[in-house]
Amino acid sequence: MDVPAPTPTQCVLGVTIVLPEPWATRVRGVRLAVGDPHGNAIPPHVTLLPPTAVEKTELDAVTAHVSRVAAASAPFTLRVAGVGTFRPVSPVVFLGVAEGGPAIDALQQDLRAADGPLSRGLRFPFHPHITLAHEVDDAALDRAAHAGQDIAATFVVDRIHLQRLAPDGSWASLASPALGVRAHPDGADHPLA
Repeated sequence: MDVPAPTPTQCVLGVTIVLPEPWATRVRGVRLAVGDPHGNAIPPHVTLLPPTAVEKTELDAVTAHVSRVAAASAPFTLRVAGVGTFRPVSPVVFLGVAEGGPAIDALQQDLRAADGPLSRGLRFPFHPHITLAHEVDDAALDRAAHAGQDIAATFVVDRIHLQRLAPDGSWASLASPALGVRAHPDGADHPLA
């Protein structure tokens, strides 16, 4: 997993769509069964913003930006099914996105917009997926691909998750703004009209 080394004034953030249960347990089980070193530390997810170092002083601006992007985006159906790989470029086997790809792409582009605090280029072309195995040998990747053939999930994405990398390599939630909902001064969420 490529994680930028933050300076003492920075922290590492990511934005994801978290895979709900019961599918998250199945994906985690595959990762652990093949010896993936990140199987417990990283919840199954679709990455919208890869690990990104930001200044700690920018956390409020980033949180507000992620909330605005979420509020401007409608909930959508996400279906993951089918197994793919990034080999030989990267030792990764994943579940592919079979439905919801355009909405995911729009979200990640809006999060990284040139006028926002998360404006960044990408190291690789954006390809939404849920990792089944990473940083294991080819035999383990093949086992993960075989195990993943029976995993398919369909669910409504109604929120995104801003997360911060902890010193132990796990991710802590900072905010989970709802899609298509704007915060009201009274503290309640109101659907966009």
